[in-house]
Amino acid sequence: MPRSRSFAAVILAAGESTRMGTDKALLPWPPPTASQAQSQSQSLSKSQSKETFLSAAIRSLSAVADFVLVVVGKNESILAPVAYAHGASLAVNPDPSRGQFSSMQVGLREVLKRGRDAAMITLVDRPPVRTETVRSLCEAFELAAEKRKSAVVPQFAGKHGHPFLVGREMIEAFLQAPATATARDIEHKHQSQIAYIDVDDPFVTININTPEDYASLSTSSL
Repeated sequence: MPRSRSFAAVILAAGESTRMGTDKALLPWPPPTASQAQSQSQSLSKSQSKETFLSAAIRSLSAVADFVLVVVGKNESILAPVAYAHGASLAVNPDPSRGQFSSMQVGLREVLKRGRDAAMITLVDRPPVRTETVRSLCEAFELAAEKRKSAVVPQFAGKHGHPFLVGREMIEAFLQAPATATARDIEHKHQSQIAYIDVDDPFVTININTPEDYASLSTSSL
């Protein structure tokens, strides 16, 4: 898709996935069906050859961004092969225990260091959104910039979600905040700078935190 605005993509993947029990970035995508799940003990090489949450997110965002950054933490060694194999780069959060917002700041600093002043940000524990959703966000970002807005956030059924796009002004707001802040804190302080767009894509609001959450995806319509 032609782009008039140059931006990066940032995937936040430094969490420890304690409730899931395994790194969410490496969960197979799409999820296995019930019959496939019963035979998960089959060849490990087969499961490794499947796409994962992380590889699917990289593929989705690579289609529109100049480059993709994956923010990692203690899981650097296990995520690096997937990121590099799919053309992404790594940014390491030295202390991910500070929380997700600190990972966002690590990624955004790297975005600015690489000469970009806009970024599409998403979480690795969400199913990849539809291609048309990503394109709609990019188009909306161009229109929002013309109206002097600095961010575009998707919403489905009244709920805000990911991925979202931020320009230089919003990036600076994120970076000037303490690492203990949240993206929602900054959003509330800069409401006038944000354009919310409705999308027909429930994946923008879905979080996968537990095995039950993941299992519910395998039984839903993908």
